[in-house]
Amino acid sequence: MKLLKIFSLAVILALAGVGTANAQSKSKDRKAARIAEVKQIVEDQNFVFDANYVNPTRSAGRSLTSSYDLTITKDTIICYLPYFGRAYVAPPYGSSDGGIKFTNTNFSYVLKAGKKDGWSVTIKPKDKNIGKWNDVQSMYLTISNDGYASLQVISSNRDPISFNGTIEKRPAKK
Repeated sequence: MKLLKIFSLAVILALAGVGTANAQSKSKDRKAARIAEVKQIVEDQNFVFDANYVNPTRSAGRSLTSSYDLTITKDTIICYLPYFGRAYVAPPYGSSDGGIKFTNTNFSYVLKAGKKDGWSVTIKPKDKNIGKWNDVQSMYLTISNDGYASLQVISSNRDPISFNGTIEKRPAKK
């Protein structure tokens, strides 16, 4: 009887070990697939940066509760991000168009592989208008292999601001 209990316990432990190893294998497969997906969309210049945290220059960082993003394709940048900080040129009177909101089709996109892993992307709009109150001079995006990213936005008439978030595949147009 004692031998049967020991044998039963050994079988249960062996099966539990197989299940754990299988779960770890699936986790590694999912991570490898995510890394391959991120590499593909960054190199194809076809992704969305979903911001979930903002770090203003002059105040404490905060989580974003609404949906803010930066969409990048080979020919267009669509930016819809909030802004918290000091602006040196005020928006026009009565304007409700705050934040960092623009669409640009004339820009440079420079992709560099990171030293250990990931990528750094420099985006510079070519048709700058320094006199405009919400002009963006450059954007620096640092992307990890598994899709986490940070974005720094440099403007001519505002303090710099940075965002943390994730990189996702751009949804197909309907």
